[in-house]
Amino acid sequence: MTLMLVLCVIWGLQQVAVKIAAPDMSPIMQTGLRSSIAALLVCVLIWWRGGVSAPSGTFWPGLAAAVLFAIEFLCISVGLEYTTASHMSVFLYTAPVFTVLGLHWLVPGERLGPLQWLGVLAAFAGIALAFSNGFSEQSRDWADMLLGDALGVLGGLFWGATTVLIRRSALSEAPPTVTLLYQLGGAGVILLVIAAVLGQATSFSMTGIVWISLFFQSVVVGFVSFLAWFWMLRLYLASRISVFSFLTPLFGVGFGVVLMDDPIGVRFAGGATLVLAGIVMVNLRRR
Repeated sequence: MTLMLVLCVIWGLQQVAVKIAAPDMSPIMQTGLRSSIAALLVCVLIWWRGGVSAPSGTFWPGLAAAVLFAIEFLCISVGLEYTTASHMSVFLYTAPVFTVLGLHWLVPGERLGPLQWLGVLAAFAGIALAFSNGFSEQSRDWADMLLGDALGVLGGLFWGATTVLIRRSALSEAPPTVTLLYQLGGAGVILLVIAAVLGQATSFSMTGIVWISLFFQSVVVGFVSFLAWFWMLRLYLASRISVFSFLTPLFGVGFGVVLMDDPIGVRFAGGATLVLAGIVMVNLRRR
């Protein structure tokens, strides 16, 4: 429980770290560098452990997972330019809802029960309610807010799709470091290419904030926290620890309010509560 609490705090701070450093380095460039650095650290870990061989049939699923991972972070990066870190934290972490829906339709034995369906409905009702907050936002262009929020939901969708792909492919039998390397390495290359095409690869300043943000995102989030998560999945039931995922957007909203003065409207607060309740319900398995 203590380790999961620490991980949720780390993940909740991630969007705020990107947003704070955005004036000096574009979010796309940040996530591209973050993924690439974390991938290099995973390579060092694999080498230190004496190497590891990927099971046969993992290349194409690994490539697909890398593309989905890159699209997810592209949605996050662009979305943060239009919406707040608090909004992004809530909308992105709708991923468990999309995951259980995908598993329900594609994986035998993963059918949703009444409680899980109620959680799905609660989460989507919360998305709609929180989304409507953009129409009443007075401090910024409502169209920008809605675009950023929509990209957050889209990022959650691609995150969920990545999880389903891993469960449905040979990657489910691969060592965690192999799966993580596919995602981080592939996404890093794709995002850096996109940043270069957009002219962002040379238009940044390596300020102290950027150095701290990159260290946090690549070493703490992309390397340490992901490996800790995979390690926990091997020791504990996924359904027992996944229920803690509702804490991450809660911390994300808190950090956004405290560190960036993100405004929290009544409709967004109500919608976020429904989303969090839905996440908890969809992660509760039938007995």
